[in-house]
Amino acid sequence: MQTTRCKFFELLLIFVLIPISFAFNYSPILKLIIGLVGFTYITYVLFKVEKIKFRIEKNINWKNFWTTTLIKFLIIALITTSFVWFTDKENLFTVMLNKPGLWILILLFYTFFSVYPQELLYRTFFFKRYKNLFKNESLFILVNALLFSAAHLMFRNTLVLFLTFIGGILFAITYNKTKSTLLVSIEHSIYGCWLFTVGMGNMLGFPS
Repeated sequence: MQTTRCKFFELLLIFVLIPISFAFNYSPILKLIIGLVGFTYITYVLFKVEKIKFRIEKNINWKNFWTTTLIKFLIIALITTSFVWFTDKENLFTVMLNKPGLWILILLFYTFFSVYPQELLYRTFFFKRYKNLFKNESLFILVNALLFSAAHLMFRNTLVLFLTFIGGILFAITYNKTKSTLLVSIEHSIYGCWLFTVGMGNMLGFPS
């Protein structure tokens, strides 16, 4: 019972209070320190407490992963391309076409320094640490997606919150099915890089 309470408090602190606090205006240095301390704590818990070992599983169904991911990507690409075309046509593929060097640099930085840490936190850590606190799997996935979306409150953009909520559901389902940080990171990277490529980078905080 004590452990359960501690985990609920830990969840509240890491995934609710801290992300909400980042939406307020205070010292960026203090935010950075809080983020670094939090990530260090999470890394320690993963390795020392939960005994997570990172390795590429040999029995990954790559064919099924790429097939389902491609189908989802094509749907996302169609919807987002249409959205940018009708709402902000001048920004459609603008960075890729006009600043290819910056485009490639940002895609690489985003993949390795944003996507992977996010999936380590919101899927690997979250699922290992808190899944047994929820009796209903669908509710657990919904909570995970909502908290993932809440982490983007700092952007103060309703569309960003909607997109990250949908993304959170997709990523949570993928991780719940595969138990693979690698696969969910690849999927997250594909969708995120596409949003920047198609011209939605400004609202997501990408330089353009």
